[in-house]
Amino acid sequence: MRLKKELTLEEKRDLAMKYEIAEELGLLDKVQEAGWKGLTSRESGRIGGIMGRKKRQMRKAEMTCNQEKE
Repeated sequence: MRLKKELTLEEKRDLAMKYEIAEELGLLDKVQEAGWKGLTSRESGRIGGIMGRKKRQMRKAEMTCNQEKE
């Protein structure tokens, strides 16, 4: 029997973002029916690309906010 590991807070945020982006792209139904493996590589890549872009924007905004506090 394989036990599932508990997700970290960052992993939970990433998963939530992944679902949010899938919904924005109109892929949520496909994910719910066939799972993440049911997506094409193009669809998965698009989700990953958008996630990367959003994460970079969030880090940049966080750095800007921290610099303003100093």
